[in-house]
Amino acid sequence: MPNLKDLKNRIASVKNTRKITKAMQMVAAAKLRRAQEAAEASRPYAERFNAVMSSLAASVGGSDTAPKLLSGTGKDKTHLLIVMTAEKGLCGGFNSNIAKKARAHALELIADGKEVKILTVGKKGRDQIKRDLGQYFVGHVDLTEVKRIGFSDAQGIARDVLIRFDEGEFDIATLFYSEFVNVVSQIPTALQIIPAKFDAAEGDASGTLFDYEPSEEAILVDLLPRGVATAIFSALLENGASEQGARMSAMDNATRNAGEMIDDLTIEYNRSRQAVITNELIEIISGAEAL
Repeated sequence: MPNLKDLKNRIASVKNTRKITKAMQMVAAAKLRRAQEAAEASRPYAERFNAVMSSLAASVGGSDTAPKLLSGTGKDKTHLLIVMTAEKGLCGGFNSNIAKKARAHALELIADGKEVKILTVGKKGRDQIKRDLGQYFVGHVDLTEVKRIGFSDAQGIARDVLIRFDEGEFDIATLFYSEFVNVVSQIPTALQIIPAKFDAAEGDASGTLFDYEPSEEAILVDLLPRGVATAIFSALLENGASEQGARMSAMDNATRNAGEMIDDLTIEYNRSRQAVITNELIEIISGAEAL
């Protein structure tokens, strides 16, 4: 039978844990509101930007003058995987789901004989992937000190990726992040950003014809690098909202589990206490009868 003092200490310990998880849930809820608003506010710009880029890309087509960021290198031998996760844990399966999707994609490419390079953003993804694919790492972006994600942070990552592309380090770049749906649903997503891919359905549906000045190729040369930064910025914002949503849900579950454990331990404590009292009464009665 468990010692009463040990049970009392366990109950107090779990109650303290419940206070911590409840506080973390409330903090995550407050942060989620801001992160969700930022992610949702960025979507109209990203969608419209992609629609314009889709229209321009359709005009250029497969011409020889198409920018390299659109046409690619003509090869698909070397792939750069940009894996974006959180700097902190305690957010359920948020980090592991992104890392799992990136790892599966990397192993599939390696099995096909492709060369893989991995650039990580956020130490949790780096820690999970390096156990199996550490030899493929080429860089890491630490955002620990960043309190609020800005476009300049995305520009810094995009600049690094574009320099690597210009130097011929890779042929295709794919971005891995989590798309925010709601508090309980975040979808791990893979998005190819180099060479840029645009859905034909994203183009202007009104049938309006545009004359571009200067030429479409010249405009694309200027906008495609911005498009890479825009995609990375949108992914960072989606990740931020997804992280807080996952943490809020995880802490809510942890708080509930702690409450259930406290109830179970309290019942066990009361039963043990009752057993001790019963034994003491039996000893007293037995001693009285013996006299």
